Amino acid sequence: MTSLSVRQRRAALWTLLAAGFLFVNFHRTATAVLADSLARTFDATGSQLGLLHASFFYIYATLQLPAGLVVDRYGPRWVGATGLVVMSAGVVWFARSDTLPAAFLARAAIGFGGSVLYIATLRFCANWFRPDEYATMTGYTVAAAGAGGILATTPLALAIDRVGWRLAILATGVITGVVAVAVATAVRDRPDRGDVGVGDTAQHTPATLADIAANTRTVLGEVETWLMGLLLFLVLGVNFTVLGLWGVPFVADTYGVSVARASTYVLVGNIGFVLGSPAFGALSDRTGWRTELIVGTTAVFALSYGALVLIPPLPVVGVALFCALLANGGVALVFTVGKERHVPAVAGTVTGVINSLGYFGAAILPTVMGAVLDAYWTGEVINGARVYTVAGYRVAFGIATGAAMLAVVAAVWLHRREAGTTGPAVPAGADD
Repeated sequence: MTSLSVRQRRAALWTLLAAGFLFVNFHRTATAVLADSLARTFDATGSQLGLLHASFFYIYATLQLPAGLVVDRYGPRWVGATGLVVMSAGVVWFARSDTLPAAFLARAAIGFGGSVLYIATLRFCANWFRPDEYATMTGYTVAAAGAGGILATTPLALAIDRVGWRLAILATGVITGVVAVAVATAVRDRPDRGDVGVGDTAQHTPATLADIAANTRTVLGEVETWLMGLLLFLVLGVNFTVLGLWGVPFVADTYGVSVARASTYVLVGNIGFVLGSPAFGALSDRTGWRTELIVGTTAVFALSYGALVLIPPLPVVGVALFCALLANGGVALVFTVGKERHVPAVAGTVTGVINSLGYFGAAILPTVMGAVLDAYWTGEVINGARVYTVAGYRVAFGIATGAAMLAVVAAVWLHRREAGTTGPAVPAGADD
């Protein structure tokens, strides 16, 4: 097999896994568009809808470490395919649910199945791509998630208008099932020994339970692991809270524009999310900068939310959201840093740990900011939505800015510690 055919093959196989991850992000952000339909179908209150939305994130975050351990032991092919089958079944269940508890359990099942896809895809990248290509491929993987988020906005809304929410969601479940079959059939965990110009080709002996426990202790015992997890907790938590929940109300309430117009500014942020990871990943691989870019992008992240506290002119809001989500791509380099701190045998474990901490931020911070806004509620309700004061939004975005400043501190600390790193940690049971 020529090196060109290897490149083509690995790109095709990565595309299958990335397509699965696209649907993960589609479903974790689709509740924003589905909210009205779900409220009518289940006669649900706002708090019940919030709990329904959060059911995905809590189980997703909790399972990241176990998912990393499973991917390290069994490989991305079967773990990814099994996760997609479970997610597909959960989506079908959700589309056919008649009660709110059933919908809650179904959405939790979607989170359960989807919890392995990101880690499985990055493990595939570690096996199939050179170290100087890994950050680029991480960026493209995150961009695939951004594309799923875009599909969960206007395209989903149009589909719901045409065929109803149940049939629209059911269709995505069927497509996810097709992707699962394709992954199981075509994807291979690692390239053949004779293939050149690719990543980790060593045929590692599956780790024992004792090895897994020892490797987990190694990962959890490192300060760098917790710094990277804290960075994701703060950055993902703030960005998912604003884009997925409070960004549109902020623009609509503060600037007196329609929800439709307000959503266009959040869409600009989503575009930054799609562009940021590939751009910073490619830049990082070209320059060798890792933590330097993380520090710089967290500073941009902090400045962006600091600008929103000032309630700037409306066009500046779009620029600030774009920059905040573009910066997300630079912070995603923590996955590359984590991978490079360890040999490939524990790539899934370290990815799972830091990803888990990040998505706990996405589950917790919406509640924190929501509680602040409730304290500043005007008592007015328009089209079923509470109207909050400008002062409330200033306080909420002040919290976001404070979180961003803490992220800058964590990034600088990580950079200083990485400057003294001599090489990857060798896990228990790793081949010499």
